[in-house]
Amino acid sequence: MKTDSSILQIFNESDEKVPLSQSKAESILQIISDKEGASFSLVELVFVSEQEIVRINKEHLNRYYVTDIISFRYDDEPDSKGNEAIEGTLFCCAPRIIEQSAEFKEPVEREFQRIFIHGLLHLIGYEDSSDKEKEAMTELENKYLALAEANK
Repeated sequence: MKTDSSILQIFNESDEKVPLSQSKAESILQIISDKEGASFSLVELVFVSEQEIVRINKEHLNRYYVTDIISFRYDDEPDSKGNEAIEGTLFCCAPRIIEQSAEFKEPVEREFQRIFIHGLLHLIGYEDSSDKEKEAMTELENKYLALAEANK
C-alpha cells in the first residue's frame, strides 16, 4: 500500500525543536502500513507542551498527568472496516519525549520516532494496558525502528 504525502500532517505547537522530518515520518508510516496491512487516510501528528497534554489527558481520559502520547482514532466504525482508511490524531508531548530520551539514554531523534510508531500502533488497534501488551508493543516498536533506520 502506498501512502500519499497529504495523508500525514505534522504540527508543532510546542516550543521545542522536533527532530522528526516529514519525509522520515512518511517513511515510518509507509513501513507500518505495509507490514501491518493497514491503510491510513489521515494522520495528524501534533506536538504540544506539557500543559496541553495534561489538558487533553484530563478532558478526554480523566487523567491528570503528563504523558508522551495520546492517540485518537476518528474513522467511522473501525470494527466493521478493519484497518482501512484509518483517520486519527496523535498528540505528542515534545518536552516529555525529550526527557524520556535522556532517561532511556536514547538519541532524541530515535525517541521521537519510537513515540510516533507507538501512536500509529495504537491507531491500528494495539493496546498497552497489560505488561504482556506493553512487551508486544515494545517489540513491534523495536522492529519498526530498525526497519526505519535501514530505510534511510
